[in-house]
Amino acid sequence: MPKDSEQSKGGNNESKEEMTGETSQMMVERTSSPHRGNTPQASSTFVSIEELMETAKGVTNMALAHEIVVNQEFKVKPPTLPEDCLERRVKEIMHKALWDCLESQLKQDPPSYDHVLKLLAEIKETILSFLLPGHGPLRSRIEDVLDLPLIQQQAEKGALDIGQLSQFIVGIMGTLCAPCRDDDINKLKEITDVVHLLKSIFTVLDLMKMDMANFALSSIRPHLMQQSVEYERAKFQEFLEKQPNALDYTEKWLKDTVNTMRESDVCCASSEPLSLLPLHVHNQAYLRLLRWDHSAEPFPETVLMDQTRFLEMQQEVERLVLISSILLIVYTTTGDAISGLPGLMDKLKNTVNAMLVDMHSRTFSAQEALASIGEKLCIELDACLSQHGYTPFSADRKDTLKGQIIASIEADNAVRKLIESRVQSYLLASLESALHQTQPAFPGGLAPVSKELKELAVRFSRLVNFSKLVFSPFYQNILQKILLPSEITSKDV
Repeated sequence: MPKDSEQSKGGNNESKEEMTGETSQMMVERTSSPHRGNTPQASSTFVSIEELMETAKGVTNMALAHEIVVNQEFKVKPPTLPEDCLERRVKEIMHKALWDCLESQLKQDPPSYDHVLKLLAEIKETILSFLLPGHGPLRSRIEDVLDLPLIQQQAEKGALDIGQLSQFIVGIMGTLCAPCRDDDINKLKEITDVVHLLKSIFTVLDLMKMDMANFALSSIRPHLMQQSVEYERAKFQEFLEKQPNALDYTEKWLKDTVNTMRESDVCCASSEPLSLLPLHVHNQAYLRLLRWDHSAEPFPETVLMDQTRFLEMQQEVERLVLISSILLIVYTTTGDAISGLPGLMDKLKNTVNAMLVDMHSRTFSAQEALASIGEKLCIELDACLSQHGYTPFSADRKDTLKGQIIASIEADNAVRKLIESRVQSYLLASLESALHQTQPAFPGGLAPVSKELKELAVRFSRLVNFSKLVFSPFYQNILQKILLPSEITSKDV
């Protein structure tokens, strides 16, 4: 969670006395929010650079734990460096020098095994790290065969069989690796050159390390959930103690949500107070994050770590709304002639989807894309109508359809507003039904994107529910200040 700070230029005697002899402290002024610079509300307390570094470290650890819990697809991946990166070139040169040196040593008469012994020791250590407590017999076997002092003696007497040891290593790797590495192990068995084999063994061992790490992640994720909730809450509390006003944007977010809900109740002439239960306020607040103006409005502090994730969901919602709007326009305009034709909906959807893939890129032109979509769909509809014995569209009817498709990008377009409202209602129902482990009814008009929308609802609900678990105490305190006494009928968040 980033924070803005600037070095204090004040130099009074009091602040100088706070600096210890051996550990000089850099004084920084804390601002009132992670987003902002100095404001009239900024706190004037001071914190040492050591405190800041410790906080930064804690936030980094919190972000990693958070990512593991909320991202079901999170995996450890090998680092990839750009082709022209200096670090990559240096690594390649060093690795080449290592293997060239090994090859040169083995070609000596008699061969030198200094590098081989170091590599075998590293391989043994790596393989032993894969073993579980129940692998006692296998551990004993590895210790016996890869007995480094014995191998050293064999090397000194010229009796070392590197090929045999390598094949033993490959066999053990085949026993311990995940099924997805079977092809890699089989390829190792086909390598006869010792240097190439040892080099390839290290490559596969690195992949096995990744597999082991990802297996561990999947195993601990369920157990990490509750610990992560408590950990993130504690870390945020520490941050809040250093930044007393660090919930300003969260408070504004909740207050704006309550005001919007009150206005909605007034417009609907509703006197029921249930809509302002903390649970309902929070569900509405999180739903607002899928309509957020990220360029103009600061994101609430409590969900700042997930801003990118919410933005991606928001963009996906916008794409699904536009696809559904266009298809609803097509089917409403064309009528019974294409209703129920097998495969047509998917064909039209794929056409629209392919042309909207880049709809959130800077170079995307909505008018041009929708005009192209209109042209393409008219061609496909003409072919379909002719195939089934119907009269193709007239020129006027085509122009009408194209115009309606182009108009669907407008925020006040009736079809778009209808679809958008149904998507929002479905996502809200998904949040509310998550507590009861039931699936909400699927709205009409969204059948073409049902699979994508259901998957999105699962991701959205998982993220929101975890966030509420972490920050519910902070939200409850804020709502007690925002809601009227008559509106606080439950503390359920």
